[in-house]
Amino acid sequence: MIIKNKISTLGYFLKRMRDSGFITIKLYDKYSFQDPRKWSVMIDPGNRSVTITCYENREFKGDIIFEINDGGRLFPKNYNLKTNSMEIIITNLLEKGVSQKTEDNDFIKK
Repeated sequence: MIIKNKISTLGYFLKRMRDSGFITIKLYDKYSFQDPRKWSVMIDPGNRSVTITCYENREFKGDIIFEINDGGRLFPKNYNLKTNSMEIIITNLLEKGVSQKTEDNDFIKK
């Protein structure tokens, strides 16, 4: 049985980020079975361009870690966040100054 309302599920993550006002695009989700990466997305493309990669079973079975990268501008390089809470991820992004939707972003639907 596949759980759909799980933070490590790409569709759920995208929906929650978009519902929270962030422009979020899917980058990749076809990693090999042996690779602990599940998927990667970009938040605030064209502005802060923060990538988030979800890792599952990286350190131990059932482990979920989010690696946040922006080239070391707002977050330390390869910043790892171990959480099961969307609110913690969203709060981290907002506290670091990642923008929510703005009219001048090229990726917003007009």
